[in-house]
Amino acid sequence: MPLGVTIIGIGGRLGSTIAREVIDDERFTLAGGVVRADSEHVERDLGELAGAAWMDRMSVVRLEDALDGADIVIDASTPQSAAAVAQRLSDRGGPALVCGVTGLSEEQSDLIEKASKTIPILTARNFSIGVSLVEMLVATAAAALPAELWDAEISETHHRFKIDAPSGTALALGETIANARQQMLDMVAEKGRAAGNGRRRPGAIGFASQRGGAVIGDHDVSFLSNHEEITIRHRALDRRVFAVGALTAAHWLHDQSAGLYSMRDVIGSD
Repeated sequence: MPLGVTIIGIGGRLGSTIAREVIDDERFTLAGGVVRADSEHVERDLGELAGAAWMDRMSVVRLEDALDGADIVIDASTPQSAAAVAQRLSDRGGPALVCGVTGLSEEQSDLIEKASKTIPILTARNFSIGVSLVEMLVATAAAALPAELWDAEISETHHRFKIDAPSGTALALGETIANARQQMLDMVAEKGRAAGNGRRRPGAIGFASQRGGAVIGDHDVSFLSNHEEITIRHRALDRRVFAVGALTAAHWLHDQSAGLYSMRDVIGSD
């Protein structure tokens, strides 16, 4: 039987792309879609929102009204609602949750982790399988290259409408480097270098962000010494890559017990 998927934020860029992928993938069926109360997409047909055929199933505002027939929930909404969604699903005892929300605060992340004691939750700042592999490569490089000899710099570019900077993916890559070097990212991150005070600190992890055009997502991680440089790059060419990854995660998570998981758990299971 196909897995029923409910999408939170179905009216957004990522949510609508995931919805279309659900409709086109015989392993799944679109059970419901949730939008904000102030959204222009309230009570819109889910098929229409996905750019597919009419389904005669409307988007709703209340999560509980979209869970009939849902085996898994994919959250592509906002940090303000993500923790509440996780808690409400936890209180109900399910279904499982795939959370692709970026820009979460420490408190919001802690609440999601608490909810994972009751239901399976997978969190991902980027659903791309390629990005998950890049994280593994970055971890290997960071562990092998001493911080006192190799500077680490992360640069990312996204479309003009992206709100958070650095991107969630860039921060995840920074955490990967920091963990491999036994550092705390908050202690070594340099997210802005003002004029007159821009010299990098020894052992720092630098971030640079660009916003413009319709760039889906480019990320470069560079390790630079006095004598050589290494760059690991990922470039998203089609927004569908995130939807495909989200459904790969959803299909895998459905069979898991309560706990907190990541995309690295998914690709590491093959």
